[in-house]
Amino acid sequence: LTVRQNLEVGTRAAKDRGDGGIQADIFGYFPILREREAQVAGTLSGGQQQMLAIGRALCGLPSVLLLDEPSEGIQPNIVQSIAELVPRIARERGIAIVLVEQNLDLVLKASDRCLVMEKGRIVHEGAPEAFADETLLKDLLAL
Repeated sequence: LTVRQNLEVGTRAAKDRGDGGIQADIFGYFPILREREAQVAGTLSGGQQQMLAIGRALCGLPSVLLLDEPSEGIQPNIVQSIAELVPRIARERGIAIVLVEQNLDLVLKASDRCLVMEKGRIVHEGAPEAFADETLLKDLLAL
């Protein structure tokens, strides 16, 4: 499928909540997707494919968005872009975003609340600023 077709597939989940079209803000968040609308999605870079996956999910007008390891295998400048976009998307769309991520820099930049889990249990939680304490981080990373 092309980039446009992928986004159109995402709109199917929103048929009962919107006009069923690709929202303009998707291209605002990810301008490269507009430039590549006719391109086959499988030929995009890894970072562009990640942007497309997030954009496709947003086309469904979710109330909660789960991002599972969005930085995996992505070049650093795209990771930075995702870190900046996550809070913006949450704020502008009024949705909750659950970010499951091992890249601590991304988590601290993109989150307003952090939970650390070990074997399915929450072992620590707090604001991102609470994780700036290097002693706490070393203890948590040792889990």
